[in-house]
Amino acid sequence: VTFPGEVDALVQMFTPVLSSHPQVFNAKTAELLSHHQVEINQSFPKEGWVEEDPKEILQSVYECMERTCEKLTQLNIDISNIKAIGVTNQRETTLVWDKETGEPLYNAIVWLDLRTQSTVERLINKTPGRNKNHLKHKTGLPISTYFSAVKLRWLMDNVDEVAEAVLTHRAMFGTVDSWLIWSGGVHCTDVTNASRTMLFNIHTLDWDPELCNYFDIPMEILPKVRSSSEIYGLMKSGSLSGIPISGCLGDQSAALVGQMCFQEGQAKNTYGTGCFLLRNTGAKPVMSDHGLLTTVAYKLGRDKPACYALEGSVAIAGAVVRWLKDNLGIIQTSTELEKLAASVGTSYGCYFVPAFSGLYAPYWEPSARGIICGLTQFTNKSHLAFAALEAVCFQTREILDAMNQDSGIPLTQLQVDGGMTSNRLLMQLQADILCIPVVKPSMPETTALGAAMAAGAAEGVSVWSLRPEDLSEVTSEKFEPQINPEESEFRYARWKKAVQRAMNWETTEPISNGNGETSIFSSVPLGFYILGSMLMLIGAKYIAGQCPL
Repeated sequence: VTFPGEVDALVQMFTPVLSSHPQVFNAKTAELLSHHQVEINQSFPKEGWVEEDPKEILQSVYECMERTCEKLTQLNIDISNIKAIGVTNQRETTLVWDKETGEPLYNAIVWLDLRTQSTVERLINKTPGRNKNHLKHKTGLPISTYFSAVKLRWLMDNVDEVAEAVLTHRAMFGTVDSWLIWSGGVHCTDVTNASRTMLFNIHTLDWDPELCNYFDIPMEILPKVRSSSEIYGLMKSGSLSGIPISGCLGDQSAALVGQMCFQEGQAKNTYGTGCFLLRNTGAKPVMSDHGLLTTVAYKLGRDKPACYALEGSVAIAGAVVRWLKDNLGIIQTSTELEKLAASVGTSYGCYFVPAFSGLYAPYWEPSARGIICGLTQFTNKSHLAFAALEAVCFQTREILDAMNQDSGIPLTQLQVDGGMTSNRLLMQLQADILCIPVVKPSMPETTALGAAMAAGAAEGVSVWSLRPEDLSEVTSEKFEPQINPEESEFRYARWKKAVQRAMNWETTEPISNGNGETSIFSSVPLGFYILGSMLMLIGAKYIAGQCPL
């Protein structure tokens, strides 16, 4: 890369569910200069529980940054040309640490963790009319296991170290961005991450005392809310010591910025562990009537207005690939899935609803569980692989339909990004099922790019212009629908039928007999089984003449 004078570069710390992934961009051209990736281990202590080690997260970021700097040196790029650092992260993943020792008090509870289902049910039960949208007018969110407040409430109720630290005023709460930036000496978050906690008022753009009181969470443990683009502090150690940390966006907001969806009505869909479709709604929050979330898209400067988005969130997208690999062993690598599915080109009537963590948008049904239906003796692992890819596309179709209904203006094409977009079969299936073109940028890691753009545009850094006329032209590939709409609608209708079969599978609260005791008949199938068995036993004794009348 050659420019007159120095090369302005941005390094960005990216922490998705499974890896830390710093990437360095040229601020003049948006070219990716260097990157390094380290996987982060997840643990599953109980069914539905998903955790990560906060120290491992932090260490992996530092390791990646050092390795990335070494690669830049090998490319003859002076790391002193790095002007700013941006952070993007899992949004709802929840951590609590001791502000005196800096030690985490428990593992990070990951966004798709389900342990808080009973907490959620208890909270909904105390709302008027058992309404899961009771807080939506302030938060834009339903009461759900997805968001940080219920995870924090669980930690305070179930982890002695957290409860004690709260009582002694030593506890600090944050999502992954806060944990990373705090290592630089500042306890803060940005508006996009704060808007995913259920403690943040999306209208006032600050923590809300009534919401904190509702969850019984002390406001003193919360980070200060800042814009998505300003200098928060400086790196304290390592090769980048002294470099300002000046950009912070939740991963899906970062992807929206990286896709340059700055105009009202523009939308993008990110295919990662989950699937996240965001549509820019401009300077005013739009409340959904069709199961979508209202969230803060970005606020690119202290004195700049906030921009909002409608969001459809799908819990399981890329995670289904990992499940097929790790749990079923039908593939060895993610690339193998595409070959397997392409070998048959159809699911042969097999439908897969991967509701491993319940169903998110547009249903918000935590009691749903995964099902595979429509199986015949002819079905094999290739059909299942195809059905898994279709499931990602059908879930996107559901949230796109909801978004079109809320906005009243149907999308004419869908911009996409994320790791799964390298699967060309998936992209073609998505165009077929949506019946609109799917547009994939040549550089799919737009999440990292968005964080770099926010960092470079910050006041006091100002090496990246976000003016429309200065934004780099992005090359892309377009996938056009190749099946007729009638076939698409038929397959989608069958999918909807499968979704209904997955509903209301689990409940955490057994039915009481009125005396505070649980009846054996609280499970209807179990009740019928026991009652039937008793009748059969009595009948058998009667026939044998052992039951006198």
